[in-house]
Amino acid sequence: MAAFVAKQMVGNKLNAVKGDGGDDENDKEKEEEAERERQEAIREAEERRKEKHRKMEEEREKMRQEIRDKYNIKKKEEVVEQAPQEEPNPLMRKKKTPEELAAEAEQEDLDDFTKLKNSIETQVNEIKTQIEGKCSLQ
Repeated sequence: MAAFVAKQMVGNKLNAVKGDGGDDENDKEKEEEAERERQEAIREAEERRKEKHRKMEEEREKMRQEIRDKYNIKKKEEVVEQAPQEEPNPLMRKKKTPEELAAEAEQEDLDDFTKLKNSIETQVNEIKTQIEGKCSLQ
């Protein structure tokens, strides 16, 4: 057994040493061709699978229709109900990016600062008019 393994190892090393540089390009081309063929085979198998399932579904629908006709059953309409937009699930909402969060915070800050600035300006103007009314320059 050990002799067999040793021959395999030595044989592989000898084959690796014998190889010349020109085979690399041929090997790459062969590998690329094999990969293209493999991808094509995968695509064809996928198409055959989809076609098979489509045919099976058509047969099932045909049988369903025959049963509906036999028992005078109306086909159920697929109703896609829209969830009310008023109460979205807070766990399922779209997450905001850091930029959106920063923009919202900036808007809130601007709103608070703007309110504060306006209130201060009105108070200053009131005090200014009171002082002007009490003081008269001679």
